[in-house]
Amino acid sequence: MTDIFENGKKLPLIDEFYSIQGEGFNTGKPAYFIRIGGCDIGCSWCDSKISWKADIHKLALVDNVIEKVKQTPAKSIVVTGGEPTSYELDYLSSKIIENNIEAFLETSGAYKITGKWDWICLSPKIQNPPLVENYEKAHELKVIVQNSNDIKWAEECAQKVNTDCILYLQPEWSKRHEIIYDIIEYAKNNPKWNLSIQMHKYINIP
Repeated sequence: MTDIFENGKKLPLIDEFYSIQGEGFNTGKPAYFIRIGGCDIGCSWCDSKISWKADIHKLALVDNVIEKVKQTPAKSIVVTGGEPTSYELDYLSSKIIENNIEAFLETSGAYKITGKWDWICLSPKIQNPPLVENYEKAHELKVIVQNSNDIKWAEECAQKVNTDCILYLQPEWSKRHEIIYDIIEYAKNNPKWNLSIQMHKYINIP
C-alpha cells in the first residue's frame, strides 16, 4: 500500500469540485471538495456506495489536485470520502495549509486521524465507532438519525467529545419526512443539540 500511495502523495480520487457546503456548522460556506475513495464502514443508507471500493478510482497526485484548487477562489478545502482517514493524510493537509487554505476533514473517526486540520467534522457510525482519541479532536459532532435509537447513540457520543464541540443531529435523507419533527422536538428539549439538514440536496447544489 505504501508503494502505491507513496506516503499520501497519491490518493484514490472519486471526484473534486468547487461548491458550497450543504450541512453542519459550515453550511453555506464555499469550499473545494476532495472526495477520496475507499470505505469499509458500510452504512446501509449510504448514498454514495461508489465510494466504497478504492481500486475503482484513479490514483491522483495530491500536488496536481492542489494546483487545481489554486485555480479557483477557494479559501477552504473539505476532505471527505469514502473514509479519508483510511489513508495517510499528512502530506495532503500540509499542502493545503502551505497554500494558506483552511483544511477541513469529514470522518467517521473509525481510524487514526493524520495531518493537521482547522476543522474536523466527526460523524460517528454505530457499527464501526470512532477511536476514543478522535472524539477529543472533533470540532463538530454530526450524528445521522434514522430512528430514536440513533438519538440515544448521539447522546453517548456527546459524552465523549470536548466541551467546545458543536453538536448536530441530522436526519438521514431517505427518512427525513419520518424523523425530522422528532429531531426538532428533541433539540428544543435538549438545546445543546442543533439541527443539520442537507441543504445541498434540497436546492440541488452540485
